[in-house]
Amino acid sequence: MPATIALVDDDRNILTSVSMTLEAEGFQVRTFTDGESALQGMLTRPVDLAVLDIKMPRMDGMELLQRLRQRSSVPVIFLTSKDDELDQLMGLRLGADDYITKPFSQRLLLERIRALLRRNEASRAEGSGAPPSGVITRGDLVLDETKHTCTWKGQPVQLTVTEFLLVKALAQRPGMVKNRDQLIDAAYGENLYVDDRTIDSHVKRVRKKFRQVDEDFSMIETLYGIGYRYKEA
Repeated sequence: MPATIALVDDDRNILTSVSMTLEAEGFQVRTFTDGESALQGMLTRPVDLAVLDIKMPRMDGMELLQRLRQRSSVPVIFLTSKDDELDQLMGLRLGADDYITKPFSQRLLLERIRALLRRNEASRAEGSGAPPSGVITRGDLVLDETKHTCTWKGQPVQLTVTEFLLVKALAQRPGMVKNRDQLIDAAYGENLYVDDRTIDSHVKRVRKKFRQVDEDFSMIETLYGIGYRYKEA
């Protein structure tokens, strides 16, 4: 079954042109011109991936992303202004998996969508047919790749695809340092360029999510100038 993509933008020209491109590549597309209708639509009929603009009527992209993350871990690509770094960082902190700056190449957007869908599928499919191999346990941390679930001390921690892959990359080898390039490859793949600060923003959000469950969580360590590591138990 083809993947369903939600496009959310108040610019109807963008909705029309991007929809035509994605449909020509075999995707199903649902379009929304404001955040409120998009939130209701995606919660009523879930999609496989969402592309969200920021400046929209009735509910902007930031609020939409924040409210969507309370109910769903659907992969999200954020559309930001070309030179607005604050929007990019805020989008990542709110739980976006990736971002693209306007004006954008539709070919680039298509490749980012495909890459994120592949990561999501790989994360869910890895270990299927052999459930024990799909579970990573590190002390109080349990990652179930077959179900795409994460728990800490028995409490669920809701992670996006990118966040899940980052935690997995760190937890697979406790005590070993992963530099930002290695984490970018683990979370995004080797064929996409992602700024180092993107990884930093994802790690900050991961820590925040774990601390909502356990305020003393400190298992992900920063080694300044080097990278990150998961503490040995």
